Amino acid sequence: MPISYRLDPHPDDAELRALWQAAWSDAHPASFAPVLARSLVHAGAYDGAALIGYVNVASDGGIHAFLLDTTVHPDYRRQGIATELVALVTSAARARGAGWLHVDYEPHLAGFYRAWGFRHTEAGLIAL
Repeated sequence: MPISYRLDPHPDDAELRALWQAAWSDAHPASFAPVLARSLVHAGAYDGAALIGYVNVASDGGIHAFLLDTTVHPDYRRQGIATELVALVTSAARARGAGWLHVDYEPHLAGFYRAWGFRHTEAGLIAL
């Protein structure tokens, strides 16, 4: 069965927690509902009914949007799933009024995000 992609699928906590645990070895929050409630758009990749990829775009309520949590199950990586997810949410964020899409990433992902047109910028960060 081919991979299918859905905008704003609102997966339940169990689905997201299972994907998150497989991809990051971390259960993440007890509930993803507050995250999804603040989402401008999110997308899921599915193999049948199984959630195997996810990405979220949060918004400041204006023109700035933030690409977050690009995640693909380890068994499905290197198949273009993250690329398709980013394409879907980038287009949807633009259509929903975002003028800028920001992303933070680790150095080993620079090539992936540069291929999307993200350019390096200076930014500040403080751990809270």
